[in-house]
Parts: sequence; structure tokens; C-alpha cells
Amino acid sequence: MLTLTMLAACGGGGQEAAKSSAEGVTITMWTRAATQAQSERLVAAYNKSHKNQVKLTVVPTDNYQPRIAAAAGAKQLPDVFAADVIFVPNYTSQGLFLDLTDRINALPYKDKLAPSHMKLGTLDGRMYTLPHTLDLSVWFWNKDLYAKAGLDPEKGPTSLKEFAEQATAVQQKLGKDGKVHGTFFGGNCGGCYVFTFWPAVWAAGGDVMNAEGTTSLNDQPAMTSVFKIYHDLYADGVAGPSSKEEQGPTWTGFFPKGEIGVMPMPSTTLGLMPKDMKIGVTPIAGPDGGESTFVGGDSIGISATTKNADAAWDFLSWTVSDEAQVEVMAKNKDVLARTDLASNKYSSEDPRVVLINSLVAKGRTPYALRFGQTFNDPQGPFLRLAREAVFGDAGKVPQLNAEITKSLQQ
Repeated sequence: MLTLTMLAACGGGGQEAAKSSAEGVTITMWTRAATQAQSERLVAAYNKSHKNQVKLTVVPTDNYQPRIAAAAGAKQLPDVFAADVIFVPNYTSQGLFLDLTDRINALPYKDKLAPSHMKLGTLDGRMYTLPHTLDLSVWFWNKDLYAKAGLDPEKGPTSLKEFAEQATAVQQKLGKDGKVHGTFFGGNCGGCYVFTFWPAVWAAGGDVMNAEGTTSLNDQPAMTSVFKIYHDLYADGVAGPSSKEEQGPTWTGFFPKGEIGVMPMPSTTLGLMPKDMKIGVTPIAGPDGGESTFVGGDSIGISATTKNADAAWDFLSWTVSDEAQVEVMAKNKDVLARTDLASNKYSSEDPRVVLINSLVAKGRTPYALRFGQTFNDPQGPFLRLAREAVFGDAGKVPQLNAEITKSLQQ
């Protein structure tokens, strides 16, 4: 395991900086497949306009954590690596990232960087990462299917109960042939549950953990009521039958085919939808209203073992510049890493993008040092609880919730 004492020894010096500006330096970067599209766009734009170059490696999402762990143990991390923001506290506590505090403080817009990402990348008052990609959970609805089902295509759900009613209407009117379904969700995927179910809990004024990330509240009424609504949607045949076994890799692939009436989706998929598809976007709500979102995505930092710190920072700082944020991210309908650029020449073209950007301040990024082992691991305790609550015996939830708390505290 790398130690925090390594950080001070790994900074780039003037000699490296001179080399990067005079000759050009190629740095290595890793990212997970879940945010591949955004990373590739940023790297391509940077490489096109800079003497320094970035060599990007995309790692399958499920293999990313083990790959990072193995590379860290062998001291073979790339110069730069992105990570799911919820895992960043664990990585910073292990000393995997270079201390960027002085560099970040020198940015004129340091106070405008996405606050949830910056918070999770800070340890003991020192900053180690920047926001790389932001991905918010929202509800998408298919306007054409709504119209065919007799629903108002311009009015999406404003509560989870209304979400269920509209999904049911689509299923009853259009689902006879088995091709169209009212909704869909990743029912065998812990990360899918936390990304799409938890915001409904927050919107209802509830919590899923204590602030320290050491006690689970997934057996409380706010959470169990959300589980119950989705349980009924599946039991009544409104949710696609493969929801139960969906493990994550393909859970966002059904909506773009025009097969789903309304479902929770990552905001980053909006720019990837078919151009002729009429899609409505609305915040995730609680059973009776409210709104929230899971502020996910990736943060990015410089590895503690890099020998190209200055060249790496040149790339990282560029990714949060006006040019990259507006001409690369905003142009492709992505959520921006800077709050001061939320209103720009591209966002004004699409009110859905403006809505998504406005949710950054209303959403949450949960904190827990043992988040991955507890909530994302297919063998972890949270997935067992969620599957019992949605597909099995809800009476087992309190006992399974105790197992989640035990995992968080190990």
C-alpha cells in the first residue's frame, strides 16, 4: 500500500516542466469504461491542440478497482487515473494520488469546481483530485410512447407514485406484444440501485446512511417505500422481465431502442440518444414528490508515483478550463465540472441540459470508505438486501441491513 509520505516526494520539478514545454511529453491515463466517451473526447481534443500527448487506456468497469489495486501494489500506476467519485476517499486514504492543493488553489475558478466531487477528493484539508465527468441520475420518458398510450407527452412524472402510474399506462396500452415495457431497471446490480433508487429516498427527506458512512439506513421507511413501488412494478409485469437479472452492463441499452416508457437513466446518455428520438427529462422524485439526484461520475488525479507531474497537471487543469468545459463537454450535452459555466452557448439550446445542470446543487454523493465492498460488490451485503426487498422476502431487510452496517464498519 502506498503511503501519504510518498506524495511530497513525487512532485514534478522544473527540469520536467522544461522538457514538457520544449519537447512534448506523453503521459499515460486510465479510465473506466462507464465514462469512456467523455474521457475519449477530452483526450482527443487535448492531443489535437497540445504538444504534450495523453495515451488513454479504457478498462472494463468491473475490472477497474482490481486493476488499480494491483498497479498500486506494484507501483505501476499510470501518470493520471480517473476513478468513480465514490471510491476516491478510499484511494486518497491509501495515498494513491499526488497532493494537488497548491495547484488547485492557483486556479482562478477553484471555488466553482463541482462541490460534491471536490469534497470527496479532499482529505485532512488537502485536495487530491479534480472533477472529471459528472453523471447525474434522472428520469427519461419516451414522448412517442406516452402519446400512443394516451398520456400527455409533455408531462413526465413528478413523484415516484406518478412514475409507476405512467409506466403502468404504457405497459397496459402498448405492452401486449412483449416488445414495449413500462419501465426497466438494473435489478441485479448494486451500483444501479444506489444510483437510481437512493435519489428517491433523498427527495423524500430520508437518508441511506449516516454522515460518517458507517451506519446503514436502508431498512428505514423512506427506503422501504421506494423498494415496494419497484417491487410492485416488477410483480405486475410493468418492468421488463430481464430487470431481475440485469447486472449492469446493458441496463441503459433498452431505452434508446424505443422499448421503454419511463425509467431512471444516467444524464450522460442524453447526448448519445438517437437524434430523432423525442425524450423528456425530469428529476427523480420521492414517492410523493420532491427532487434529487445521485451526483456520480469520475474524479481524476495524478498518481503519487508519476515522474511527469507537471505534464499531467497541464492536462488535468486544461480539462476544467473554459475551452474544455464548453467546447467539449457542454457541446456534447454533458454535465459540467464548473458551476459558473452551467449557462453557456450550448446549454441554452436545450432546456433539458439546463435542468440537469441545475440538479448538481440538489443532489448528493454519498461518503463511505468501504462503499465499493458494501454497495457495489456483486457479493456484497447491499445487493442481497435490495434483491430481497424488490424480488423476494422484504421481511429479511432488517437483518440484511445489519450486515450492511457491519460491512461499513469493518
